[in-house]
Amino acid sequence: MSADRVFVKICGLRDAGSAQVAVDSGADALGFILAESRRQVTPDSIREIRRSLASCARDMPQSGIDPDLVGVVVNVGPDEISRIVSESGVDLIQLSGDESPEILDDLDVPAIKALRFPVGLSVDDALREVSAWLDGPHPARHVLVEGHTHGLYGGTGARADWSIVAGVAERYPVILAGGLDPENVSEAVAAVGPFGVDVSSGIETDGAKDHEKIRNFVRAARRA
Repeated sequence: MSADRVFVKICGLRDAGSAQVAVDSGADALGFILAESRRQVTPDSIREIRRSLASCARDMPQSGIDPDLVGVVVNVGPDEISRIVSESGVDLIQLSGDESPEILDDLDVPAIKALRFPVGLSVDDALREVSAWLDGPHPARHVLVEGHTHGLYGGTGARADWSIVAGVAERYPVILAGGLDPENVSEAVAAVGPFGVDVSSGIETDGAKDHEKIRNFVRAARRA
């Protein structure tokens, strides 16, 4: 991926049709929720979606993009993560709970760490949190910053504090999430300067993935 091309992750996918639209739109990563959620899917479902995507890629080659499949977990140990990776075939794990950076020492799969910064947190404190995940001996591949909602682990549509994330993005290549949609993602990219963006609820209509919103989101992110 070129340095000026915004990384786009489409998250909360549950069916092959929506996943294929994300691929055809040029998404770099597809996220699947394995934790308890209204968007939760099983490892077997992810493997079937991967098979469907592979079949379409053989029959109708598109842009040549081969997105990573990301399994989103919350407070799961390394042994359970290994089982999930084996059963689902995901390429990365997103740690979206209260995990500590030490878990990276015991993972044999690349990881994304989701962080949520509470209101009032300083940029320096945010940088220290990000550094713990990216500057260690076994760093996460990416850090994702999403909106903070007390007691919840993401997927709420709460908007992240763009000013804090912008301060972090000056030093680290972060993924911005939380409260993004096709209408505001261009503004977000311009204001924050993130490595990438992530969206789930912002591309849904009545709780289901909206294919046109997926296309518009990727288009708007890249236009920014």
